[in-house]
Formats: sequence, structure tokens, C-alpha cells
Amino acid sequence: MNKNELNECIQMAEEGDANSQFLLGLTYLNGDDEIPANDKEAFNCFQAAAEQGITEAQYFLGNCYYEGRGTKQDYNEAFRWFKAAAEQGHADAQKMLGICYYNGQGVRQDYYEAFRWSKAAAEQGNAKAQFNLGVCYSNGEGVRQDYNEAVRWYKAAAEQGYAGAQNNLGVCYYCGKGVRQDYNEAFRWFKAAAEQGHAKAQCNLGVCYDYGQGVQQDYYEAFSWYKAAAEQGLAEAQKMLGNCYYFGKGVKQDYNEAVRWYKVAAEQDYAKAKYNLGMCYYYGKGVRQDHNEAFNWFKAAAELGDSYARCCLEDCSFIYME
Repeated sequence: MNKNELNECIQMAEEGDANSQFLLGLTYLNGDDEIPANDKEAFNCFQAAAEQGITEAQYFLGNCYYEGRGTKQDYNEAFRWFKAAAEQGHADAQKMLGICYYNGQGVRQDYYEAFRWSKAAAEQGNAKAQFNLGVCYSNGEGVRQDYNEAVRWYKAAAEQGYAGAQNNLGVCYYCGKGVRQDYNEAFRWFKAAAEQGHAKAQCNLGVCYDYGQGVQQDYYEAFSWYKAAAEQGLAEAQKMLGNCYYFGKGVKQDYNEAVRWYKVAAEQDYAKAKYNLGMCYYYGKGVRQDHNEAFNWFKAAAELGDSYARCCLEDCSFIYME
């Protein structure tokens, strides 16, 4: 909006024109050359328009409450406004209503309602809702578990470029769930998501390079992708990066760095990292040898269900890297 258009919009909004209130809210939300971003003013404008029945404003007002933008975070109010817009067929609101039901935010958790609203939005082509619907089918949440349907919806979202769906579709191809196992397709979808910065996909892509699945084995590429995911805080990738340093795969062997990454992952309660850290203490690799510390880490890993760690607590001859 230029200055004249903005002044006219402000005047009409002050006179109670709902569409102008909504448009002004968007302007405040994003800011432009004529007006700085102001979440509080955006919230006020959306509220005024939403109360007059503007569907888009109801959705944006719900988002303000959901994210705590321009107002105190309030899932109950977020749910109320998402529901108002969703019942008018607003796809993004239907998606968010599904998320609220799935997580129990502002409403009692209800996977059946989560599935129902996710499906309504997915059938309108909403990529995030298509992904969420795929998750419902994968996990059997609100619907009978059906990997074929999960693949169908992951693929619909993946083809729209949604990174989470691309990763999950890759997992389906990798594991052969709902589709014939195909490492080449798994690699393709992991790569598409990884290049968008999706941490789990970056780790999965690292695994493909590490073991030569769907691509020629390349430890240097594996290390690079593990590192990208590890730096985003993904515990599994941090453990795998530690393994690269421990064994010198794709990088110069460095026990100190291996221990550092195992510790970072262990702090997130990742059992395999705790086990490997115990192994480092047991053999004195990258850290002073300390069997008491080794025992403590094996015990911590065992309590999280790690079978190797349980064996080590009974007989240390079982000790080897995971």
C-alpha cells in the first residue's frame, strides 16, 4: 500500500469496515515501507474484523492467540477462533484445529477429531494437513493404521515441497512400509528434504551415504550430512557424528570430538549415545579411563532400554560400539 491507500484503509477501518480492518491487520503484521510491523496493532485489527465474521481474520486471530503474537498466548482462544474459521471451510484453520485436537491445546486431546479436521484441510490441498493426515495413518491415530494411505498423503504433500512429508516418504521407501522397499527413492526424498534444512532428513541422508543405500558409499558425504543435522540439535545425528570421529570415517579420527558429540546427544537422553560414552570411559578413549563412570553411563542407557548396555552391566565382555 502507498501512503494514500494506507490512510484511506486506516480511515475505513476506524469507521468499522471489516475488510479494511483485516487488511490493516495484515499490514501491521508484516510491516511495509509506510508502516512498521506491530503485532499488538495487528491483533487489534484482526480481532475487530473477526468479530464481524471475516473468516481470514478469525484464522489470523487464532494464530495470534496460538503463537502469543500481540497478545498473551491462549490456546483456548486460539481453538475458538480456529474453529469459527474452520467451520466456514478455511483450510489453514482446519489444519490448525486438527493440530489443537492432536496436541490437546485448548481442547481435550482427541485423535478422531484431529484426523477429521486434518482430512478436511488435506482434501483442499493443504500440504501441512496432508502430512499430518499421513502421520495419523502411519500411527493409527484417529483412524485404522494404513501405511498405503500414509504413503498417499505423504506423497501429496511431498510433491508440494513439504520437507517433513518428503522425509517421511523417504522413510516409507527405506523401510518398505506402504510401498515396495526402494533405497533409490528413499535417497531421493531424503535429499529433497535435507536440502531444505530438515534435520531428520539430513541424518537419514547421512545414513544412506554411510551404508551405500540408494547411492554410492561416501563417508565424507555421510559426515557432512550428520554434521548438518547434529548442529541443529538432533541427538541421533550427534551420536552418528560421534561415531564418525571415533572410527575416523569421513574425518580424521578424533576421540575427543567423539566424546564431545556423544555427551551432547547423551544430554538429550539418547540411549545409544550414553552407551557409547560409557564405552569411551571404559576404554579411556577421548577421556580418562574410569570404569565407575563407564558403569554409570551403561546404567543410564540401560534404564532407557538399551539392550547392549544391559548386557554390559552383567558382563563387560559384551562391550562394543553401537
